[in-house]
Amino acid sequence: MRNPTISTQDPSFDSLDREHRVHAVQSKDARFDGWFFTAVLTTRIYCRPSCPVVPPKAENMTFYPSAAACQRAGFRACKRCRPDATPGSPEWNHRADLVARAMRLIADGVVDREGVPGLAARLGYSARQIERQLLAELGAGPLSLARAQRAQTARLLIETTALPMAEVAFAAGFSSIRTFNDTVREVFALAPTDLRARAPHARAAGTAGTLALRLPFRAPLNPGNLFGHLAATAVPGVEEWRDGAYRRTLRLPYGHGIVALAPGDTHVGCRIALSDLRDLTVAISRCRRLLDLDADPVAVDERLRADPLFAPLVDAGPGRRVPRTVDEAEFAVRAVLGQQVSTAAARTHAARLVTAHGKPLDDPEGGLTHLFPDPDALAAVDPETLAMPRSRRATLTTLIAALADGTLNLGVEADRAGTRARLLELPGFGPWTADIIAMRALGDPDAFLPTDLGVRRAAESLGLPATPAALTARAEAWRPWRAYAVQYLWATDSHPINFLPA
Repeated sequence: MRNPTISTQDPSFDSLDREHRVHAVQSKDARFDGWFFTAVLTTRIYCRPSCPVVPPKAENMTFYPSAAACQRAGFRACKRCRPDATPGSPEWNHRADLVARAMRLIADGVVDREGVPGLAARLGYSARQIERQLLAELGAGPLSLARAQRAQTARLLIETTALPMAEVAFAAGFSSIRTFNDTVREVFALAPTDLRARAPHARAAGTAGTLALRLPFRAPLNPGNLFGHLAATAVPGVEEWRDGAYRRTLRLPYGHGIVALAPGDTHVGCRIALSDLRDLTVAISRCRRLLDLDADPVAVDERLRADPLFAPLVDAGPGRRVPRTVDEAEFAVRAVLGQQVSTAAARTHAARLVTAHGKPLDDPEGGLTHLFPDPDALAAVDPETLAMPRSRRATLTTLIAALADGTLNLGVEADRAGTRARLLELPGFGPWTADIIAMRALGDPDAFLPTDLGVRRAAESLGLPATPAALTARAEAWRPWRAYAVQYLWATDSHPINFLPA
């Protein structure tokens, strides 16, 4: 079956008619996991489309756009296919509207930390408007969506750790043990202790305080440019490649963490140590965002493959992702440090900032030493101590001041077009810097870099126009996935960013 999401530039749950959904369930098509959920009227259980059990009769199927909507309608999660463990819908990273921005904030734990009023304040809408739009599109409001996320985190901790249940409840964001017990029973039809007893495998061994998880993704996934880029640009002390995994430090709402991410055939291995377990949901969300794991590679690749000059690149290495970031402000600072210098020089400049102004931490397993300094810490730095040209120093200090005082917001809720325009108003910010931040920090899947030297060289070698204006015109056919086109163009070079480290 042709993937129905490919035929539209703005796919949604509503773009899949009932016939397509039934066929996806009957063929156990994993491409649709996370796009919608199948609820079975006779058993009152909801599943992912690829559930391995015998599909129910079509007349007994009904469909919901979210796990929260299934739970709100009184359905329980399937014990076999674990629908709460699917990749997230690609819509929430692809789209830039209110619902998508709200979903990104909910995934980042804002409702648990700040409530619905905090969510509304960040988005600039009333709580009633947000509730109405989420209910209309997802069948559940922000509290229900956050509750479903807490249930998923609780299940993860129950099945993969030996933590006492009271600590699991606290770490997953529940306000009381009673609410935790009631939610787990309602969603999974098992008490928390029974859920732990049924765990399919023994809890993974590891360093004390370290959780071992699996991060699912939609196939195909090409790890070369994804992990190669992160490893080649790693800032010493904050990031490293060690024992086949990309490792880095994380600044989180309640504390800090260290994560190790290793590519696999069916999932990305994730080992994470946290100073406060309440940060688990946020840490997982940020790691998924970093690796672009909720993307729809089939839709992306088919659009790019339609260009006959681009098709050989896609066929040679399908499933490329856009390496993003776990800290938008950090990436913006690093983008300025990297202006008109080599990758090695940019790493050196960043490492100096980290050593001088980052918060130290201990890493029992490797060579990570600091958190990257936040805007408040960098705002206190004497500009004269920065070893860089005066013009770039002015660009950096202006950026840091705007981040520190809140006049520039690069968070997941940021309006992409408005934020890009704001960046271009800052001294020293040209299209390249604004667009690389849009691509990797703001997560814009259509950000494009027509002035990038590597992009222009690759375009010329393929017979594509090499001048920025002509290349931009040709790239109209690649919308809304031009950020992925950049990854394929960069992949024609032999630069280390395109290859997994040894």
